[in-house]
Amino acid sequence: MSGHHLIADLCDASRLTDAAHIETCLVAAAKAAGATLLEIRLHSFGPGQGVTGVALLAESHISIHTWPEYGTACVDIFMCGQKHDLDAGLAVIVAGLGATVARSAIVERDFGEGPR
Repeated sequence: MSGHHLIADLCDASRLTDAAHIETCLVAAAKAAGATLLEIRLHSFGPGQGVTGVALLAESHISIHTWPEYGTACVDIFMCGQKHDLDAGLAVIVAGLGATVARSAIVERDFGEGPR
């Protein structure tokens, strides 16, 4: 079993307090990545505050944490298998938030015969 974990820090982002818009971005990101969406859980910290959330996927997850006071968001996209397009999923979130990618990295995850 193997997978890829994309970790990205976004800057100059907008709509970071809008939980409904962030949900729309997560749904679209899962679709763009070719993932199977199971459920979305979001929490808004109140008016003018950030949002944290996760899209639970059959393949793993997409998570987001926002800091509107800094115009930043942290995004993780982790999917098992080789057939998914994590970059396409990230591109949808970046476009939806009008953001730029400050940093990103992909961590290869390989469990061989299974977790040890």
